[in-house]
Amino acid sequence: MALVAKPGGPHGPTSHDVVDTVRRALATRRVGHLGTLDPSAAGLLVLVVGRATRLAPFASAWRKAYEGVIRLGTTTASDDATGEVLATSEAWRTLDRRRVEEALAAFRGAYEQRPPAYSAVKVQGERSYRRARRGETVTLAPRRVHVAELELVRFEPPDVAFRATVSGGTYLRSLARDVGAALGCGAHLAILTRTAVGPFRLADAVPAGVVTAGDLRDSGELVAELPRRDLDRGERDAVLHGRPVPAGNGTRETGHVALFAEGKLVAVAQVVGDLLKARLVVAEE
Repeated sequence: MALVAKPGGPHGPTSHDVVDTVRRALATRRVGHLGTLDPSAAGLLVLVVGRATRLAPFASAWRKAYEGVIRLGTTTASDDATGEVLATSEAWRTLDRRRVEEALAAFRGAYEQRPPAYSAVKVQGERSYRRARRGETVTLAPRRVHVAELELVRFEPPDVAFRATVSGGTYLRSLARDVGAALGCGAHLAILTRTAVGPFRLADAVPAGVVTAGDLRDSGELVAELPRRDLDRGERDAVLHGRPVPAGNGTRETGHVALFAEGKLVAVAQVVGDLLKARLVVAEE
C-alpha cells in the first residue's frame, strides 16, 4: 500500500495517470486505488499494490476529509471550475457570514445527494460523463450520503473556504452545487484538496514519481479494524494451502477475521462454525 500526493489545478493528472506512474515506478501492473480524485483536485490517493488490491472492499466505507473553496454565483455543467458556465447570479452579494454558516450547517448529517452528470456513475452500463460529453441530458438518481463535518474556514465573497469530512461516495462537487442552491445564488466547487482517507493523512504521502518499494506500507493497515488472529507456522501453511484453522477464543461471533503470522497479514478469513476459512489470501508462499 502506498500513500501518494496527487497534484491538482487546471492541468492536473487523472487518478489513473497517477496509478500508471506508480506502476512504472514499482515495475508492477497490480496497482489499484481506494477512491479517485478529479483531475483538478489535489491531495491524498491511497493506492493498493499486488495482492493487497483484494483488500479494497474493506476500506470502502472509510470517511474522507477535504479542504476546499466553493465559489458562489456561478453554476457549471460539471459542478466545478472545469465545466461550461450554465448560469450566473449576483445574489451572493447580499449574503453575510452568518447566513453561509447556517447553510453549511443544514447539510451536516445524512442527506440525499444527486451525483454530478460528469461522474463515473454508470447509466445503462456506460459512464455518466461519457453521455454528458456527447451533450445528452443526464439526471442521476440521488443517493444517501453522510456529512460528518462541514465547517466554514473563511468567507471572502464570493468564495467560501470550507473543511469537510464525509462518507465514502460523497461528491464534493455536488455538495458545493447544493450549498449554492440553498443560498439562492448557485455555486460550484473551485478548489479541492483531500487531506485524509480513513486513518491515513496527506502529510504522510509522497509524490507518485518518487514512490519506491521502501515507501510501501503494511497491507495489514487496511484491515486494522477487524478482529485479529495470530497464526503459528503450521497454521500459516494451512491457510496458504486453502485449509481452515480453528477460530480460537474471541473470534466466534465475528464475520471476518484478519490472520497474521510474524506480524504480517496473511489473509482475511470468515468464521464458519468453529473454523476460520480464508476468503482473501494476500501473503506469498
